[in-house]
Amino acid sequence: MREQLAVVGNPLALELGIMLNVPIYMDNMATTPVDPRVLEAILPYFGPHFGNPSSKTHVFGLTAADAGGQAREKVAELIGARAREIVFTAGATEANNLALKGVADMAGAGAHIITSAIEHKAVLDCCRTLEARGVEVTYLPVAANGQIDLDDLSAAITDRTVLISLMAANNEIGVLQPLADIGRLAKARGVLWHCDAAQAVGKVPLDVEALGIDLLSVSGHKLYAPKGVGFLYVRSRNPRVRLQAQIEGGGQENGLRAGTLNVPGIVGLGRACELAQEVLVTEAAHLLQMRQRLIEGLDTRIGALSVNGDLDSRLPGNLNVSFPGIDGADLLLGLRDIALSSGAACSSKEEAPSHVLRAIGLSDDLARASLRFGLGRFNTMEEVEFAIDRVAVEIERLDSDFTTAVKARELTAH
Repeated sequence: MREQLAVVGNPLALELGIMLNVPIYMDNMATTPVDPRVLEAILPYFGPHFGNPSSKTHVFGLTAADAGGQAREKVAELIGARAREIVFTAGATEANNLALKGVADMAGAGAHIITSAIEHKAVLDCCRTLEARGVEVTYLPVAANGQIDLDDLSAAITDRTVLISLMAANNEIGVLQPLADIGRLAKARGVLWHCDAAQAVGKVPLDVEALGIDLLSVSGHKLYAPKGVGFLYVRSRNPRVRLQAQIEGGGQENGLRAGTLNVPGIVGLGRACELAQEVLVTEAAHLLQMRQRLIEGLDTRIGALSVNGDLDSRLPGNLNVSFPGIDGADLLLGLRDIALSSGAACSSKEEAPSHVLRAIGLSDDLARASLRFGLGRFNTMEEVEFAIDRVAVEIERLDSDFTTAVKARELTAH
């Protein structure tokens, strides 16, 4: 349960003269809360408008179908697409599977796919499966700033390359890839480009036509819509992308994704896309302000920290930092009043650290000393100030414990 942090019980709250609800949520890269306006739009489709959109013989089905059609228009508008190019899915993971496996299945034997070492597991695991089926996959490295080298991409393309799958923004370090350059290169070489944009859509401007994207995956729960809904954009012309369906049994979504549509989720996704388009510029500016204050505050209080990934070409709400000599898992345990993620994609010190942080050149120890802040629509500057104070205090405690332990070992050794 969330509780109000009493002013009298916390020095920082007293100084700010505010009441804070704790725990504070700063893990918006993992998921976002459903926007109340989105929830309001959804609720009627759990009640009186419960119809199956495939039932076209009565008002219940027609109402549901109409709602889905309107949502499809809103989704398409956000990314500069046509409504008929939107295939609703259960999220970006399913969309990624449909894109990669759908293209590979159509291409047949001898296909070659290019991706990067820092993609989401939803793409990397698909690629491993396709490799087991005989598809060749090239995994591009990234520089220390988290971006691919376009010369590496160009050199990797062969006459058997059927797909380039590169994410828009990384889910851990928030770094944006050079999207327009990738699109131009893919178009010039006649190769389809799939972009996992789960973290980017609704946070930075993305236009599939301007960027030359042929397939684009999105999850609703990353942009204040419910979990369990997303979409795959599939280009319909110049060129028309053809996919082999991965789920069969009903012919919905033009035969590409069978199953009764999740109307409440789709309505929510449509409303979330509409809201994102309305507030994208002002929201990004607010997130940047909070992120800058977070960096400045942590740097002033702690000093010994490093930002992971390019800070300029980055999602406005993302900050991934390492604190040398500090274990991220221990730090998270002490920060129970702030919802954050460790830079290490594990909960045990014995497991391998984040593949993303290792790919940008961090040592295992430094990767494990990382925190990911995901600022979002409902965060406030007061919460940022609270986070700065709490992280600083906890690091000072852990650093003191670490120093004491080292001195104890030295005395024992002597």
